[in-house]
Amino acid sequence: MDVINPFHFRNAKALLKGASTAALHIARLRSRLRRRGVPVIYANDNYGTWDSQFSDILAACCRLRGERGAIARLLAPEPGDLVILKPQHSAFHSTPLLHLLGRMQARRLVIAGFATDMCVMLTAADARMSGHEVWVPSDCTEAEAPERKHHALRQLSRDFKCSVRSSQ
Repeated sequence: MDVINPFHFRNAKALLKGASTAALHIARLRSRLRRRGVPVIYANDNYGTWDSQFSDILAACCRLRGERGAIARLLAPEPGDLVILKPQHSAFHSTPLLHLLGRMQARRLVIAGFATDMCVMLTAADARMSGHEVWVPSDCTEAEAPERKHHALRQLSRDFKCSVRSSQ
C-alpha cells in the first residue's frame, strides 16, 4: 500500500522516520510470500496526476535521493507483480481491486505499507467488509506518529477482527 511514495506531503518527515525499517520488513515478508506462490499486488496513489502511469511514478521515486529513493528501489515491483493506481485512500475505492481479487479467488489478504492510520487502515477495513480475512503485519506499516499507528492497529484488531501480529 503506497510503498512507492515520494513522501512529499505535510508530516512526511515524521512518517519517513520509521518507513525504512518497515520497508525492510515488507521486503522480507514479500520474499517469503512470493516463494510460497502468493501474488503481490501494489495499490498506489496516483498523487493527483491523472495522466500518469505507475511506471512514471516508480521511475520518479527511484530517482529520489536518500531514504525516499532507497525505499522505492527496495520495494519496486518485480515481473509478475500486479499494480493498481488508486485515487484516494482505500485500494478498493474506484479501482478494479475487488474484481481482481474475485477472479483470483482470494480469501486472505496481507496488507502492508504506508500509512497505517489512513490508506492501510481504510483498505483493511474495506477488505474485511468485503468478506476477506486480513492480516496487517504491525512491523510492515508506518504512520506519522507512533500513537496514530498504535490506535489504527488496535482498531483494526478490535473492531475489524484483522490480525495485526508481526511478520517476524
